[in-house]
Amino acid sequence: MAPAGRGLALATAIAVAAAGGGSNFAPERAQAQGRGVPLIRDTEIEQLLRDYAAPILKVAGLSKQDVHIVILNDRTFNAFVMDGRHIFINAGALFDARTPNEVIGVFAHETGHLAGGHLMKLRAELARAQTASIVALLAGVGAAVAGARAGSGNIGAAAIMAPQSAIQRSLLAYVRTQEDQADHAGVKFLTATGQSAKGMLDLFKRLSDESLFNSRYVDPYLQTHPLPPERVAALEVMAKASPYFDRKDPPELQLRHDMMRAKLSGFLDRPDTVYRRYPLSDHSLPARYARAISTYRYGNGRDAIAQIDGLIQSQPNNPYFYELKGQALLEGGHPADAIAPLRRAAALAHNAPLIDILLGQALIATDNVKNAEEAVPLLRTALSREPESPDAYAQLAMAYGRKGDLAQADLAAAQAAFNRGDLKTAQQLASRAKTRLPVGSPAWVRADDIVSVKAPAVPKQ
Repeated sequence: MAPAGRGLALATAIAVAAAGGGSNFAPERAQAQGRGVPLIRDTEIEQLLRDYAAPILKVAGLSKQDVHIVILNDRTFNAFVMDGRHIFINAGALFDARTPNEVIGVFAHETGHLAGGHLMKLRAELARAQTASIVALLAGVGAAVAGARAGSGNIGAAAIMAPQSAIQRSLLAYVRTQEDQADHAGVKFLTATGQSAKGMLDLFKRLSDESLFNSRYVDPYLQTHPLPPERVAALEVMAKASPYFDRKDPPELQLRHDMMRAKLSGFLDRPDTVYRRYPLSDHSLPARYARAISTYRYGNGRDAIAQIDGLIQSQPNNPYFYELKGQALLEGGHPADAIAPLRRAAALAHNAPLIDILLGQALIATDNVKNAEEAVPLLRTALSREPESPDAYAQLAMAYGRKGDLAQADLAAAQAAFNRGDLKTAQQLASRAKTRLPVGSPAWVRADDIVSVKAPAVPKQ
C-alpha cells in the first residue's frame, strides 16, 4: 500500500487487497463500502475523465465492462482498482497532474491491472499464501516442540518466524511483478491509441524525486511496488520506444484539464490558497473559473454572480457555467432565480442526471405545487441513471410530499435512507409506506424488499 502522503508510485488495489448527489459538485459518503469515504460527484469532471479513459478501455477490450471512474476527496496522490468495474482516483492526483496525458497514463496503468486480471490472480495467490502460512506455522510449532524437548526454545521461535517472513516476501514479490506488468500494459495501450507515454513517465519521475529520500533506507524486498529509480528507468525505455512519445495533448483538451483543476481548487481550497494559485493578474478562463467558485462559496453572492455571468459571456454554450450560476443562486436562497440557468445547463449538457437532480431541487425549493409536479418525472429519469443517489430520492420524497402523495413520499424517503446506509430508518419508512400503498403493487413490492433486508451481523469481539 502506498504510504501516507505521496506514494512511491501509483497505488493499486493489489496493494489495498494485500493490506487487507444532489448538487453537481458535492462530496458524498460511500456508505456502501463501509468506510465513509468522501466522494466527489461532478458532471464536468466525470465527463472529462470518461473521455480520458474511453480509448484506453476500448483497446484493452474493456469498453463493454461498464467501468466507472470514482473520484475520492483526498488530496494525496493515489489511484487504484478494487474490482473489475471501478477505477478510483484521488482529487490529489488530478490536482498534481499537469497535463491530460499524465492522468491518461494513470488510467492506462490501472487498466493494465484490470485487463491482466490481477485482482483475481492476487486472491488466488493470497489463498495459496494462507495455506502455505498454515503449513509453515504447523512446521514451526513442530520445531518449537522439538526445540523445547531439546532445551532450546529459541530455535522453535525462529522456525515459526522464518517461513512467515519468507511467505510475506514471496507475496510482495508477486505484487511487484504485477505492477511491472501493469506499466508494460499501460504503455502498450497508450501506443495503441496513438498517445504518448511521456505523461506517465513525467509523473513517475516527479514521484520518484519526491520519495527518493524516503526510499534510501527501505528494504526493496518488503515493497509492494518496484522502487522508483528502477521503475522509472524501465518505464523510460518503454515510453521512448513509442513512435508517439513526443505527441502533445490537443490545446482544447489541455484547456478542459486546466478548467478541471481550477474547479477542484475553487471548491476544495481556502480562498487565500485559490488567490495565490490564481491571482487577479491572471485573466485566463481557468483562473476566472476558480475565483468565481471561491467567491460564491466564501464571498459576496452578488460579486460571484457577476463573475459567473462574465464566464457565460466568454462561453455562452458552456453548460457548467450555467450550472454554477444555478447552484450559487440556489444555495444563496434564490431557488426561483436558479431555475432558468439550471434549465439551460440541463439542455446544453444532454442527459446529465446530476444537473437534473439540482434542477429538481430548485423546483421543489420554490414551494410551488406545479414545480413539484414537474420535478417528479425529472428526478425519476435522473434516478434511472443514478439509482444509488440518496439526495435524488430525498428530493423526490419532498416533491411527493408537496403533492400530498404521502405513500410515494414515504417510499422515496425510505430509499434515500437505505442508500445512505441507515437501514433502521429505511425500514421504518418502508413499513409505513406499505400501509398506504396497494398490496402487491410495484411500489408496495419495493417497500417490502426494503423491509425484508436483514441487517448485517455484528462481528463478535
